[in-house]
Amino acid sequence: FAQSTIWGFTIEAETGNRYLVDATDFILRDALAVGSTIRRMRQGNYAFDKSRSAIYLQGTKNFPLNTEIEASITLINSDGEAGGFVRAVTPSPEAITLRMHHSFVQLPDTNYKPRLFDPRSSFIPVSFFDFSTPVTEPIEKHFIIRHRLQKKDPSAAISEAVKPIVYYVDNGTPEPIRGALLEGARWWNQAFEAAGFKDGFQVRILPDSADPMDIRYNMVNWVHRSSRGWSYGASVVDPRTGEIIKGNVTLGSLRVRQDYLIAQGLLAPFATGVPADNKMLKMAVERLKQLSAHEIGHTLGLMHNYAASVSDRASVMDYPHPAVKLDANGEISLNDAYDNKIGPWDKVAISWGYKEFANAATEQVELNKILTDAAGAGLQFISDRDARSPGGLHPQAHLWDNGKDAVAELNEVMKIRAKALSAFGEK
Repeated sequence: FAQSTIWGFTIEAETGNRYLVDATDFILRDALAVGSTIRRMRQGNYAFDKSRSAIYLQGTKNFPLNTEIEASITLINSDGEAGGFVRAVTPSPEAITLRMHHSFVQLPDTNYKPRLFDPRSSFIPVSFFDFSTPVTEPIEKHFIIRHRLQKKDPSAAISEAVKPIVYYVDNGTPEPIRGALLEGARWWNQAFEAAGFKDGFQVRILPDSADPMDIRYNMVNWVHRSSRGWSYGASVVDPRTGEIIKGNVTLGSLRVRQDYLIAQGLLAPFATGVPADNKMLKMAVERLKQLSAHEIGHTLGLMHNYAASVSDRASVMDYPHPAVKLDANGEISLNDAYDNKIGPWDKVAISWGYKEFANAATEQVELNKILTDAAGAGLQFISDRDARSPGGLHPQAHLWDNGKDAVAELNEVMKIRAKALSAFGEK
């Protein structure tokens, strides 16, 4: 079995079983091979310059369960050629200065009970090889990733949690975005109640005394970027068991502006002297609620479910196209553009992943029943492998769609477009 020794350190001092090493060179380097990525993207030849790099003290902190070290890393251009992507985001394409972050996280205790992965469940797996496996069984094993959640009263159908899952929204988030993120995030408590937990999932504003880098705080971060970028739901996971140690959502602040512009393009409220219609902002805020729930869903362990639109918005883990309609007067209506709750598939998935069973002997039978009952009710799960890949174009796994019939939905969208274009222009 091949191994990789990442770095070698010189011991500068030692006291008992404690050692002091100088990690400066380990931190001050292009640890993620960004220069190679830029070159592979044909955006120029860039190499690490130590003289323009330093430890970034504002991002270097220590907490009870984790240590965070951040560096300001500069890559300099060696041939005078820089691509358009680089020129679009740097003050000078001669140098790219970025932050590179290193996290050292204490692993949790061994009291967590892993749950075996089922490809029907929509949970994200971690894998390992068990060479003691009988020849008749697969050697590669999979656990799902999920938070640790236990009932105070395992015998009760509904019980409070020993330690509820708590997420914190960035306290620098402005209104109305803050309220939208809180509301959308709190939808997940509906799913955890269905799994037998009373207030097992909670969302709060991050206290001023807390730090978002502290591994003890699951975070929903509101960040600014020079370009729109993606939103992300990522987790710090114990690779031994799949236990999620920290959920970390990153939402870009330009996203709400893009959704506002979509609504503006549809409604075209440009008549002289008429103020901007608040329907546009309302739609953008409704989208943020859904986005908050979606990205948190990833940090709870869930994959995308692109088949949810076939079952009337069955999951917030779909990519939702706004359900724009023509009203009785033939005008564009945004009243039901986005859903305002968790979907039935989300309740199924969380129940499968987090529900506790009093009888361990029947646990696998009960877990299987959750999924077979869902399938019997018409709920489907199809994720990225069968939706995005050219070799996996499932007819019910479209991104950014609505309805059961793709052709019928396209015809409806064309009607909306025709109406929008008829009103588009100066007034």
